[in-house]
Amino acid sequence: MNKILELKNLSYAYDKQNVLENINLDILVNDFLAIIGPNGGGKSTLLKLILGLLETNNGQIKKHLNIDSIGYVPQNTNLNTDFPITALEVVLMGHTSGKKQFFGYSKDDISCAMDSLTKVSMQNFANSKIGDLSGGQRQRVFIARALCASPKVMLLDEPTASIDVKGQKDIYELLKELNKSISIVVVSHDISVLMNYAKNVAHVNKSLVYHHLKNIEETIDNEDEHMCEVELLSALGKKQVCCNHTHEEEV
Repeated sequence: MNKILELKNLSYAYDKQNVLENINLDILVNDFLAIIGPNGGGKSTLLKLILGLLETNNGQIKKHLNIDSIGYVPQNTNLNTDFPITALEVVLMGHTSGKKQFFGYSKDDISCAMDSLTKVSMQNFANSKIGDLSGGQRQRVFIARALCASPKVMLLDEPTASIDVKGQKDIYELLKELNKSISIVVVSHDISVLMNYAKNVAHVNKSLVYHHLKNIEETIDNEDEHMCEVELLSALGKKQVCCNHTHEEEV
């Protein structure tokens, strides 16, 4: 299968303390990859490395298929909901031009933003103040902002945090629909992502263990004593998986 991103022998340390060690991971075209693992295991650091917000200590990240931009929806949007800004204006911040024109945004910028809002079913709220929207609606707006750059892959860090159960399902159904045309990478503690949406899973706790979720039953090789939610779901008959615990470059 075609790769979008390829991480090879990636390591990172804060103040000489290793956070990630020898990470090897391929993100594929139209992948829906869930990144799971304990708090402090390096999940958010991994996203920042992929985005180029941090420089790698060792290893490399290769972009394939002429990727111009990567969509990103952070866990904390740092947005003051009391600030009088509309949903459309939030989405316009994600436009690839990156700068507002002297006399306002161009027609092309606004058209792009409205198209992104339509993709997340928020076009009717374009002129609504962001603070007046529900948590789930705001998250859709932030996803639209990421879409405005026309990415081939979108990274989301805990996209359903602080959203009610129905809102969480709606967000993942939206990501499932978007996954028809772009690759999705989600950091999440939500077990329903593994059960209903993810195609592959990367368990990150300093090192990485990759799980390829399949629709056929295969025996789990657990000789390295790795155990995470994926094995638990498989043991309960909730998900059939093929697991790679070898930490090889090709996953």
